[in-house]
Amino acid sequence: MIVAIDGPAGSGKSTTARAVARKLGFLYVDTGAMYRTVALALSRARSDHPNVSVIDLIDDIDIQFSYAEDPPRVFLNGDDVTEEIRTPDISGLASTVAKEAPVRAAMVVKQRDLASQVTSRGGGAVVEGRDIGTVVFPEADLKVFLHAQADERARRRRLDLAQKGRDMPEEEVLRQLADRDSEDSSRAIAPLRAADDALHLDTTSLTFDEQVSRIVTWALEIAAGRSPAKRKELV
Repeated sequence: MIVAIDGPAGSGKSTTARAVARKLGFLYVDTGAMYRTVALALSRARSDHPNVSVIDLIDDIDIQFSYAEDPPRVFLNGDDVTEEIRTPDISGLASTVAKEAPVRAAMVVKQRDLASQVTSRGGGAVVEGRDIGTVVFPEADLKVFLHAQADERARRRRLDLAQKGRDMPEEEVLRQLADRDSEDSSRAIAPLRAADDALHLDTTSLTFDEQVSRIVTWALEIAAGRSPAKRKELV
């Protein structure tokens, strides 16, 4: 089974997807971490070669995940970059590199390969990002589009940053989210949008446990053979 979770920055995709994967015993695939890792590789390369293009680098970028820890550790060419890829600058650059067709093509192959490793053995995967239900896994068994009001997304992002020792004014967080939303939804290649058959889940007023429980319930209903028409009644 493939569970595809899409949504804008700050909607809770990563933490929710990890928890859903744990409860279902599925593999968790963080596609956003892949694009951030590519962005970090580009940032590092530009420190020595300012005019280098991400297209020049993509074939030499090796991204691996270690699932010995939760959340998984992320490695760039053997270097643990789990924390480094989560800075605001790298997140912003990730949205830019994600516009490049060669980058997206390479990442889609990686994402499908990770998921197929478990589904081919009868297991499942929870894959989260911005184009999972529309491009990467258009035939996913369950597609969920997470969203929340902008001020709530900003509050969550500020809390996340504060836990990592970075304080940022609310106005700046809101501006960054707005910029990221615009970048992601307006790009020509695989823009952020909900799949036509996705179940929309507004997490603004939900507790974390409630939103996780909702998605787990949907997945279990589908695994039990519930029809798509009946699934819609659960929204």
